[in-house]
Amino acid sequence: MSGEYVLILGAGLMQKRAFEASRKYGYKILCVDANSNAVCVPLADEFFCIDLKDKEKIANLALGYKDSLKAVFTCGTDFSTSVSYVAEKCNLISHTFKASQNTCSKVLMRKCFQENKVPSPDFTEISGDLPKEKLDSIKNTTVYPKVIKPSDNMGARGCRLIRNKEEFSFAVEDALNNSRTKTAILEDYMSGKEFSIDAIVYNGTFTVTGFADRHIYFPPYFIELGHTLPSNIDEDSKNKLISTFADAVHSLGLTCGVAKADIKLTEKGPMIGEIAARLSGGYMSGWTFPYASNFDLTGQALLIALGKEPGDLLSNRRKLNIENKYFELYEVPCTKFSAERSYISIPGIIKKITFFNDDFSIANDFVETEQVQNFFPRVKENDCVDFPRNNVQKCGNFIAVASSYESASQYAENASSRIILELESYNAQTEKFLNNIENDYEKGFPYSAYKCESNEVSDFIKLFENIKIKKDEKVFSHIPQNLLKSLDSIKDYNYRSILTSIKMFDILRPNHIEIDGNLFVKFLLRGGVQGILYLCDSYSQFV
Repeated sequence: MSGEYVLILGAGLMQKRAFEASRKYGYKILCVDANSNAVCVPLADEFFCIDLKDKEKIANLALGYKDSLKAVFTCGTDFSTSVSYVAEKCNLISHTFKASQNTCSKVLMRKCFQENKVPSPDFTEISGDLPKEKLDSIKNTTVYPKVIKPSDNMGARGCRLIRNKEEFSFAVEDALNNSRTKTAILEDYMSGKEFSIDAIVYNGTFTVTGFADRHIYFPPYFIELGHTLPSNIDEDSKNKLISTFADAVHSLGLTCGVAKADIKLTEKGPMIGEIAARLSGGYMSGWTFPYASNFDLTGQALLIALGKEPGDLLSNRRKLNIENKYFELYEVPCTKFSAERSYISIPGIIKKITFFNDDFSIANDFVETEQVQNFFPRVKENDCVDFPRNNVQKCGNFIAVASSYESASQYAENASSRIILELESYNAQTEKFLNNIENDYEKGFPYSAYKCESNEVSDFIKLFENIKIKKDEKVFSHIPQNLLKSLDSIKDYNYRSILTSIKMFDILRPNHIEIDGNLFVKFLLRGGVQGILYLCDSYSQFV
């Protein structure tokens, strides 16, 4: 098969499994991406620098390969429409172009759901050319809270909760700016636990290939700090969610390929957030699910695109005892658990990245283990970082595998807690954050590292009231024995306890100037270990 090709749309890390699967099955790789420096570019036999939304240009390229092109594929990108368009032009296998369009426009998607009575939020379409009077009318008559989303973007960019009409104008403008077509949807907020589900649609069957709990934080934004699979949801609720997902897939016209759902279990039952005609990003389809199931999801999806029988899918799946009007329902089971966790930063510029071992010794680099199998950094020294308002602004990810839900979560969270991003001193954005200066359109955001409501935190604050931490003195020496356990249980968004943050500070700044205790506590509770390191390095601007 040396002369046969697979065309892969995208060359980012999320496509790595598709490159590996193409090689495994003996195909050469054509790749297109607007970024010629993307991580998977060197893995391609031929690379073409083309924007993934330019479906006509990609189709013309594909047609030039005639009978030697055997499949068009993507995973973890938002360009399934380009895949389907090119596949139709080349008479290759894919969801139809029309069905893919239904998934890539949230307006079309919601209309399909409404027509087919699939439970999803009521919505209003908002376009960039609406007159100001019409927008003002929507703002003043809307019952809040509502959610605003660009109609055609992924990664939660431009997506947020609008809690009141004072937040409306900024939120709508941000959503429209993050839309390629300058359209957005304003929809009802769904309260409830959220899940990610992957599935393969093949020959009238619907096979679940990953069912994960999503861990979402930081309203008014929706930031996924990780996922864990398989979910620990009860079986009855799981079955209802799967059946609703299958109904939604049918309503969109998806018939041959993969599908991915963001879905919530609300007090009214399952409700669809959105469906994509692709494998999930966020390391689920390519890493956590294969680790937990020992199943090559990307490879089996590629076989379907190649027009070949997905033998491993058919032999590994088990039939589900769920009635559905449109599909026979199956699932590929998991035998282990896998967890992905992100680490994030307060605003600033990265000066230095430090890794700690579990014994608090400083490591030269992160070393993968049997439990923590992957570390995917997204930032490096000298990069600007911000507290995330979307899922693209996270700083990196760890992936762990274990025999239980709790252990997989603990391994991933512990790994995230051991990486420290030290920030450059005297930075206006860092100072604004640490002084808790908020924008009017996002009150209560960004979040402080530690909540201050508990009695233990109150006792901790009192320890440092009106004292000076002497020059080169270890801060840990101020902590009494009776608070050690409680301060080790109160953790921030990077899974570091107050006690851990203090220990890390003592190690990273053994030689420091005299520090006001009130300022130290204020910056620790607001910015975690990053906050107190910044305080030490920029002390003159605060006294």
